[in-house]
Amino acid sequence: MTHWANEVTVDRGDCGAITGIQTPRIQIHKRGTDCGRRTEVKLVITNEDNRGNIWLGETQPKLITGRRSRGPAMQLGDWAIEQAHPSPRYIWEEVNKKIALHKGGKRDEELILPLNSSLSISLHQDQLKSTTTAVASPAFSEDKLWLNGQEKSVQESRLQALLHEVRRRAAKRPLEDVQREEEVVESVNSEHRLAPPSWHVHISSKNNFPTGAGLASSASGYACLAFTLAQLFGVRGELSGIARRGSGSACRSMYGGVVRWTHGEQADGADSIAVQVIPESYWPELRVFILVVSDLQKAVSSSEGMRRSVATSRLLQHRATVLVPELLRKAEAAVKAHDFPAFSQLAMCDSNQLHAICLDTHPPIFYLNDTSRQIMRLVHAYNQACAEIRAGYTFDAGPNAFVLTTARDASKLLGLIAHFFPPQTSNSKRYIRGLPLTTDPPSLELQCALGFEPQPNALHYILCTRPGPGPQCIFDNEAHLLNIDGLPGN
Repeated sequence: MTHWANEVTVDRGDCGAITGIQTPRIQIHKRGTDCGRRTEVKLVITNEDNRGNIWLGETQPKLITGRRSRGPAMQLGDWAIEQAHPSPRYIWEEVNKKIALHKGGKRDEELILPLNSSLSISLHQDQLKSTTTAVASPAFSEDKLWLNGQEKSVQESRLQALLHEVRRRAAKRPLEDVQREEEVVESVNSEHRLAPPSWHVHISSKNNFPTGAGLASSASGYACLAFTLAQLFGVRGELSGIARRGSGSACRSMYGGVVRWTHGEQADGADSIAVQVIPESYWPELRVFILVVSDLQKAVSSSEGMRRSVATSRLLQHRATVLVPELLRKAEAAVKAHDFPAFSQLAMCDSNQLHAICLDTHPPIFYLNDTSRQIMRLVHAYNQACAEIRAGYTFDAGPNAFVLTTARDASKLLGLIAHFFPPQTSNSKRYIRGLPLTTDPPSLELQCALGFEPQPNALHYILCTRPGPGPQCIFDNEAHLLNIDGLPGN
């Protein structure tokens, strides 16, 4: 049973930790009543000091005799606070991963500004996601980060740039806006009060897909981090520019559906932001199969590969200035018109150009392997047998394929892929994951028409998904990646 008391005298002599706090908020925890005459009472005191710190204080239980107070006000005499500590502030989020349909290098490495605009699809969090919990507290002596359960250095330049930008934006917010928003946020959930930008943060993030294997883990991870910290510190407005400081591709993961990362013209990158082309609900029939060829980390990271290409590939410069603008215009028009054949054809051409640039780089970069090329062959053979484009592919900086199709052809295409890329017997139950789909085995006539030999054990698994929304707040306490002390665990 809990009451709020509005007349309590607190012995300030034993609570130096909360010196300067005015009008404490007192919560009375009562137990062990005996016909209303004997009550054991413990005070839990919370308030905010003049530096923005939220403090919790507790007393030892005290026995009160006599009739129970009928109102919320109780005269309890002097109390000494036994312990006081600052309360951390939590926020935790999920964000989806994305696939880039149009790629490019960077014109500014420090600000992470692109050579050209680009397009991507945000995939659904039900199948692929990064989850991040952030805790801020004045008790923390430094920022800390855990990725997939392993502590990582926070001194990495991109992470520092993102943290700095969030705190800079938070510090610029007018005080009255912060106070007004805190009142609204606290009325919903007291754990989500805004943290002052001076507080250090503990961050824990995890992916439910391989990291560093060409599945855009840095994009979803940094987008999730940017959105989480923005909620924690009360940063509002356009957030994709913050995410871009961690990873260029991350800015596109700040929205759902099909998203364009705009090249921008300003030297400081202020106009190099993400813009949603269509929401995920606009083209619900679109499907994506992720064919995981390798879950190992790449020998050459996408960032390092792009640096080398920008420095040495003349083909990259020609593509950025001549080819991409027209390609992007046609792709956006195809998306808005639900023109899958045109959209898929453009995605394949763009992917092939990316890997041609990798070969034009000195020394050359090899992201695709033999299995990747066999997947490309199968898609083209299938489209030729159907006499129309029913499937497409795109590859990021890695060997894993993203195969595009529609709901109409999804079961047939999935059956075709599973037939020509069969799993190991021990892996058959977990081979096809994600969206529940039936697999229609290809007919003998189609098998003969394709002229394609099965490639057993070439894939680790197939994941079926669809376009999804942007970052989502999680309000499930079980989803915490950090405990009350700001350490990994729940």
